Amino acid sequence: MDEGNQTSVTEFILLGITNLPQIQNFLFITFLLFYLFTLLGNLSIVTVVITDQRLHTPMYFLLGNLSFLDFFYSSTTVPKTLSGLLMEDKRISFQSCIAQLHVFHFLGSTEALLITSMSYDRYIAICYPLRHHVLMAKSVCIRLASSSWIIGFVYSLSHTILTSKLPFCKLNKVSHFFCDIKPLIKLACADTHLNESLVSIVTGFVALSTFLLIVISYVFIGTHLLNIRSSQGRRKAFSTCTSHVTVVLLYYGTGFCTYLGPATQDSLFTFFKEYQHNNPKFYSHSDGKTQEGDILS
Repeated sequence: MDEGNQTSVTEFILLGITNLPQIQNFLFITFLLFYLFTLLGNLSIVTVVITDQRLHTPMYFLLGNLSFLDFFYSSTTVPKTLSGLLMEDKRISFQSCIAQLHVFHFLGSTEALLITSMSYDRYIAICYPLRHHVLMAKSVCIRLASSSWIIGFVYSLSHTILTSKLPFCKLNKVSHFFCDIKPLIKLACADTHLNESLVSIVTGFVALSTFLLIVISYVFIGTHLLNIRSSQGRRKAFSTCTSHVTVVLLYYGTGFCTYLGPATQDSLFTFFKEYQHNNPKFYSHSDGKTQEGDILS
């Protein structure tokens, strides 16, 4: 690219998912309901865990941390997405974009570490129930939670610094509904090999290592459950892990698909483009023509 023609980007335009009003209205209502439900649910959990003395246990302490995190995690991206769907204001300043990227990955990586800590707590509770109050003492829980927050912050900071140092020229349309690493580095007018490697290697290491620790915990839990003769005892132990396993599968399944592939992949937006191409009648306007940009251009 000719450096003489480069212009500094001061704001980005989040293209979102679609420009079609009928779909935007549906998405706005759907996202708003889920967002309010998420806020209410997490706020309720945090409130109950704090006020009820009976829930001042390692499991609920970590669960409270997770709910507190999720309260802000969802607020990192959803409000801006809702504003883009309702008011068509899809602009975001460069500083706000980088801040959103940092907070999103800070809270996302911290969540992975908290989920891993919860799997360790379940392992201790099931395999060593008589020593659980010692091995998972209050001081241990605080160290596990605080280390998760600190490591998550440092991890996100590495992505934030490298991304903010990239030169952005004329291209400022982000093919996403929030500022994320891969859509942003695609717009940079410089070599982004280091950024892509950091996403694949560092993010891959964090994701795989935490996932492996969770798997190891549940392997030991499964082995222990096989030695329990009472079927009622096995069901009771298994029931304490069901919700956690569900969260693990949903969290890591989506995370692996999003961040461990090449930066050129945008599966969600590719899907909408292909769907528009294969269903032109659905996206046609009153003049019978489909205009470019109805679905992300």
